[in-house]
Amino acid sequence: MYICFTTNNVDYSKVLVTGGSGMVGRHLQEILPDAIYIASKDYDLTFPSDVESMYFKYQPKVVIHLAAKVGGIIDNINHPSGYFEENVLMNTNMVSGARMHGVKRFIGILSTCIYPDVVDEYPMTEDMLHNGAPTPTNFSYGYAKRCMAVHIDACNKEHGTQYQYLTPCNLYGEYDKWGENSHFVAALIKKIITTHNNGGEFIKLFGTGKPLRQFMYAEDLAKVIKYVIDNDITDSFNVATPDNLSIKEIARIALGVFKERGETTIKGFAYDTTKPDGQFRKDVSIDRMKSIIPEFEITSLRDGIRRTIDSVLNEQIPI
Repeated sequence: MYICFTTNNVDYSKVLVTGGSGMVGRHLQEILPDAIYIASKDYDLTFPSDVESMYFKYQPKVVIHLAAKVGGIIDNINHPSGYFEENVLMNTNMVSGARMHGVKRFIGILSTCIYPDVVDEYPMTEDMLHNGAPTPTNFSYGYAKRCMAVHIDACNKEHGTQYQYLTPCNLYGEYDKWGENSHFVAALIKKIITTHNNGGEFIKLFGTGKPLRQFMYAEDLAKVIKYVIDNDITDSFNVATPDNLSIKEIARIALGVFKERGETTIKGFAYDTTKPDGQFRKDVSIDRMKSIIPEFEITSLRDGIRRTIDSVLNEQIPI
């Protein structure tokens, strides 16, 4: 159940969402249908002229900046310059443009990839952000997203703005990309379906399966975003689940959901240890989130994966 005690009347026709056709953007469209949704086909946010045109046309009072260049470990390793340049450019243009156009509220959506690769204590709290460099496998992307946090904090300090950033853990859901750059859970679901359809018995996964991850159903992040707008909350905080599970455990949960739906030929998983694991753990604390939204109930991983699989197998989402 999700409860929202609204204290702030918001004109959602003045709320602009970048990345509106993405995983979180699609869920926002379901709960905030009156907002303005921008996709890459509408504007290239790496160009200042496009961003200026967008702000001039819509004159938003609130901006939810979801747009980002994202991809898997291998693509990040092979194209670090692109991940840094495109994200830094679009984030800088968006934050600067918001300030110059008098945007009251700016909400930048980051990623736990911004946190240090290794720290002395886990889970990581918000004040540990600059205690080390991001993990090497997502180094450029992590630093680019961290730069937006620095930019937002600097704007608030120098110009008195009330901008914020939310830092979600790994996300999944039916509106993920289902191609080469999908997130882990979507890629896993697709592998299970493909292996089953081909009569296979084992699913090959990259790495050892030992790394630990927090995974949140994307709709939950959309609900948190709505909550902070409705209640005029401007604090920056982590958005994550309390569960920090191994890749093996997550894979078993997903396969278990498939087995609950009927017989399957799949027996288990095989791990390609020649491929990188990535960061071993990057779990973040949700103490601040719980203090701000104590009544928020997080969708369990099993329930979220079940909803995602149901949408795919019922052909509501083509893969």
